[in-house]
Amino acid sequence: MIFKAVIVLALLGLIRCLDPATQQNASFSVIGPKTFAGFFRTVTDEPIDYLDVQEASGSGFSSESRKDHSPPVVKKHYTVSKEASEYLKGSLVTAFIPTVYILIFLISVPLNGVAIFMFAVKIRPKKPAAIYMLNLAVADLLFVLLLPFRISYHLNGSDWVFGPGMCRLVTGAFYCNMYCSILLMMSISVDRFLAVVYPIQSLSWRSPQNAMAVCAAMWLLSVAGVMPLLLSEQLIRLPELGISTCHDVLDLGHLRGYYLYFFPIFCSIFFFIPLIFTAVCYLRIIQALTAVSSVNPAKKTRAVAMAITVLAVFVVCFTPANVILMAHYVQFARSHSDASYAAYLLSMCIGALSCCLDPLLYYFGSSQCQKQAVALLRCRDVPQRERSAQSASTCTSKMESFQGDRASQYKKLVA
Repeated sequence: MIFKAVIVLALLGLIRCLDPATQQNASFSVIGPKTFAGFFRTVTDEPIDYLDVQEASGSGFSSESRKDHSPPVVKKHYTVSKEASEYLKGSLVTAFIPTVYILIFLISVPLNGVAIFMFAVKIRPKKPAAIYMLNLAVADLLFVLLLPFRISYHLNGSDWVFGPGMCRLVTGAFYCNMYCSILLMMSISVDRFLAVVYPIQSLSWRSPQNAMAVCAAMWLLSVAGVMPLLLSEQLIRLPELGISTCHDVLDLGHLRGYYLYFFPIFCSIFFFIPLIFTAVCYLRIIQALTAVSSVNPAKKTRAVAMAITVLAVFVVCFTPANVILMAHYVQFARSHSDASYAAYLLSMCIGALSCCLDPLLYYFGSSQCQKQAVALLRCRDVPQRERSAQSASTCTSKMESFQGDRASQYKKLVA
């Protein structure tokens, strides 16, 4: 009898070791790169809240499930570190970040709206620079129109209430419009480089048709780049905090096969390569402008200053977020750091400021445009003296100038 009892106990122990549900209940894994570090454990039944998880994990299957022998529904109970919990519910996320986004929204929407109206309606004929700037204004406007969702999310204590589909859509569109703006800024820098450094040779290249083709390629590339975000789950429920995070906590178990490689490649294609092209183009523009002696010194100084300002804004707005993102992944390969992701969210606020600065630098930076914009807003005809063709440099000595007549028709001239 003793020998039989020993055999029975040994078999029960072996079955328990081989039971996959038991193994799953004891397992845990890290949650998400480019998110707060966390852990999950699988449980049976629905982990609606923390108490349900305790009951399911402690009692196993219910009596009804034993009767029909139906397989258990395996779910994951997500949790994050104490530091991440304090950050998600802290005043930095729930007060400071949404306040910044609200100010950006209020300033950027009218600026980009006026810029789009002028580029789309008032500027004839459509020059390459006008096409690039129209697309840039559209990308910036679409970006800020998504900010109310982020504002509501942060003000609600990092709790997403719009559903998983909208979470994926808003997250993907958020990154798509931001990085499409970067690609379009790079295109503008290349166009201006060709116009200043190779004004004659580039005449055949800088056509409206080519500019529209380049803009279409930038949009398609941006949409393709964020497809993994659109197709993967971005909404994670944290029962212990009582919130559902959107993109701030991700399940590494579903994404580990490509996620550690996706964002470094994404940053390289959509920021570091455009940064190199933009920096080289504006440095060559500045070099070409300083070498010209026949240009009015005041105009040359203003053109050089504008080129430096545009390049500085590009670097300051977008470099912190992308450098932190890249460093986060390098660090993630060895260990987790919630602080790096917190810094990344703050740097995204700096990047969003470009939506306010772009219209001022690329369009309203022209003194000629400022006078005509005021006249348009006041429903007046442009004065006769504004009809003289005067070069109004924005980033180069040959960037763009605007002409007006009594019918308030505007023409944009790009040399």
